[in-house]
Amino acid sequence: MHDGCSGKFENGKQVLEKLRMMGFSEQLMPIPAEITCIDCGDSITMDTFEYKCPSCGMTYAVTPCHAFDATNIMAAGK
Repeated sequence: MHDGCSGKFENGKQVLEKLRMMGFSEQLMPIPAEITCIDCGDSITMDTFEYKCPSCGMTYAVTPCHAFDATNIMAAGK
C-alpha cells in the first residue's frame, strides 16, 4: 500500500486519508510551514502533517516526503 514518495494525489482529502492510514497525521513536520489559511486568511504555522486552522477549522495536509515545500500543502476541508 505504501508507494514511497511517488504517490500522486488529486486533492487534500486524499492526502489526509493517506496520512491517517500510515499513522503520520499527528507527527511533527521536520520544519514548520508558515501558510495563509485559504478560508479565513489567518497566517498559521503548520507544525504537524495534518493541521487544523485554529480560527476557522480548515484542515490542511502534506505527506512527509513533500513537507519540505509549503506549496505541497493541500486544504482537506472542514
